Amino acid sequence: MLGLAHRGFSLNDYRQHIVHTLRAAGYTTILAGLQHVAKNPAVIGYDRILPHKTTHAVDVAPAAVEFLDSRPASPFFLDVGFFETHREYPKATPEDLADYTPLPRPIPDRPATRGDFARFRASARVMDEGVGKVIEAIERNGYGDNTLILSTTDHGIAFPRMKCNLTDDGWGVSMILRGPKIPQAGVCDALISQVDVFPTLCDYLGIAHPSWLQGKSFLPVLEGQATEINEEIFAEVNYHASYEPKRAVRTSRWKYIRRFGGRRTPVLPNCDDSPSKNLWLEAGWGSQPVDEESLYDLLFDPTEHANLVNDPGHQAIAQQMRDRLHLWMVATNDPLLRGPVQAPPGALVNDPNGISPHEPPMPAPRL
Repeated sequence: MLGLAHRGFSLNDYRQHIVHTLRAAGYTTILAGLQHVAKNPAVIGYDRILPHKTTHAVDVAPAAVEFLDSRPASPFFLDVGFFETHREYPKATPEDLADYTPLPRPIPDRPATRGDFARFRASARVMDEGVGKVIEAIERNGYGDNTLILSTTDHGIAFPRMKCNLTDDGWGVSMILRGPKIPQAGVCDALISQVDVFPTLCDYLGIAHPSWLQGKSFLPVLEGQATEINEEIFAEVNYHASYEPKRAVRTSRWKYIRRFGGRRTPVLPNCDDSPSKNLWLEAGWGSQPVDEESLYDLLFDPTEHANLVNDPGHQAIAQQMRDRLHLWMVATNDPLLRGPVQAPPGALVNDPNGISPHEPPMPAPRL
């Protein structure tokens, strides 16, 4: 997928969604809440889409709980998606405002940003309460010993230089698993990509891999038989609110990011509006330069601020990472190899020279 589903982008073939593989293996598939795969969730292929007033946890969690309380007899795949912690965040309670915790790495510590992050914590608390209700229903109905629970997110949190960026603050996501044969209270340091989840679930459930399936199963890591499945993982951005093509490759120590298209200042509509963003805008963020290429040593520079791509002592590593990225782009038939990535007819995008994703979008131009 190259862009946002609700703005006119779609999968090439919805028959490759995991629900079809699971259905063939005897699973009933159910969606409760938010998904970012199709503008109309009916095209995905779930057996049931549960009704709910909004995609907020306060409405989605009860719908999921009602399904679990019906005590389904057949194996099921329940996909529960919460709006939280997307913006806009709810009002922070006095406890949120008083419970000061350090801000995320790229965000300066100011009154506006502290208040902004307090509201993020309020949103996370609402999400946590919804998750708790679903897990309680799993336990209450006797599914706790034979159900795999996988909690994950799709990008970094919605603050400047995080979501929609290819530093670890934007690319790194949460992934927590609980279930039979899953080690208790373990932390996994292996390089894992979301593309590895599908084959892992196939192996965990004893289901044959579809012939077209990509990614690598990390079940050997979960079972303690391996420490790594990937020497490298990759990420990309094409269209979010605006067109901003970039690619990245990461190893355990090194990160290489390449921007395409020639733009050398931030694409501001790809950052969600917020008090934290306003603070930077007032200080001239829109004219801050961005590098065409970046190389970071994640051992000595985990915050990814010291770009080594032009450092004489790191030219061999820089070229190695460029080569890794190019080979992946060739292997995946990356459209950037043929020029700018074209949006599908009818897709809506923001002007990359704008400020906010809430500015009126326009039909995507031919590039």
